[in-house]
Amino acid sequence: MVKKEIELLNSQIEKLHSSGFELEAWKKYSILILTRVFGKDDPKVSQLQSIEFEFNSWSLRDASGNESYEQGSKRLAKEVLQAAIDELKIYGLPKKEDNPDDQPNEILTIILDEFKGSQVKELKKILKSKNNLAEKQRLVKELIQELGNTTNINIITNILSNPKLVSLITK
Repeated sequence: MVKKEIELLNSQIEKLHSSGFELEAWKKYSILILTRVFGKDDPKVSQLQSIEFEFNSWSLRDASGNESYEQGSKRLAKEVLQAAIDELKIYGLPKKEDNPDDQPNEILTIILDEFKGSQVKELKKILKSKNNLAEKQRLVKELIQELGNTTNINIITNILSNPKLVSLITK
């Protein structure tokens, strides 16, 4: 699997030297790749974000005398991507940590997978209504009863046997 990510990053490095190169588009695409592979909080993402490609008075001051500012920016961008490639070669893909914020979404998906489209619409209508909590709960209870015992058992079974939730239950 790491092979695909490395090929994609190498492709981005090659694009740095292609004719008709669009710096901002390249930067955005590269940031998307790094974010997908390493996560949005990875330092390589912020390093690439901080690279300025515009030639202005600040960049003139900071540019080295031996190369144009654009070339220096490209060189730095290449180094960031090369660091990402080296990290993938040495350590492989980073392990994705389970985000506790994803668990409600996971449960909601399990539940709504058992509903028909019309039942999902009815549920949304109930929850958006201006009824008080007790009335909303009564209407939701009626909707759940309409699903039938088999569907209700499927929902509970799928929730309790979901791998992410099993790990929480068995801790």
